Amino acid sequence: MPDTFIREREPSLGMALPWRSPLDGLRPVVVPGRLAATSAPDMARLSLRGDAAALGAAFGIALSVQPCRAASAGDRAALWLGPDEWLLLAPPDTLDPAVPIEGAAVVDIGHRQVGLVLDGPGAMDALAAGCPLDLHPSVFPPGMCTRTVFGKAEIVLWRQGEARFHVEVWRSFAGYVHGLLEVASRDGGRGSV
Repeated sequence: MPDTFIREREPSLGMALPWRSPLDGLRPVVVPGRLAATSAPDMARLSLRGDAAALGAAFGIALSVQPCRAASAGDRAALWLGPDEWLLLAPPDTLDPAVPIEGAAVVDIGHRQVGLVLDGPGAMDALAAGCPLDLHPSVFPPGMCTRTVFGKAEIVLWRQGEARFHVEVWRSFAGYVHGLLEVASRDGGRGSV
C-alpha cells in the first residue's frame, strides 16, 4: 500500500504534493508457498525518547521496558530501541507529536521511513541472507525487535510471528533492501547478499 503523506505546501506551485513511497511501482517479492515481501500498510511513525510511563500514558500504550521487545495495544505498536527510546507505529493521522510531555522528546519520523512485511516460511531465510543476527525462533522469538543491518542498510527488525517479520528502513535505502530481498528469495536464502 503506498504512503499517503503530504509534503508541505510547495510555495512555487501553491499546492500540496503527494509523498510517494520509494516502494511504489516495485513488485512484491513473492516465492509461492515460501515468501511474500510487501509494503507495510500506511502508518504513522513517532520516535519517542523519555520516561516510559509518561510516554505510554500520553499515547495509550504500555511501553516495554524489557530490552528488544515490542508492545502492542489495539492498532498501535511500540518497539523498544534503547533504554529510553521507542518507535511507535500506528494508523495514519492517529498520533499527535505535539502532545506536551515533560522531559520527553517526540519526533514525527513518518517521512523518513517505510515498512516492509515479510511473511511465510522463507522469511527468516531471506532475512538471514543479509542480516548477521541469529533469527532462529529460540533466539529471536515473536515479539522481539532490534536495530540491525540488512546488507549495508540499517533496519529495525520486528518478529511479529513465527514466520512474519516487519522491517523498517529509511526511504533512501528501501529500493536497495527490496533488491537484496529479491536476490535472497531467488537463492532460497542459502547464501548471503
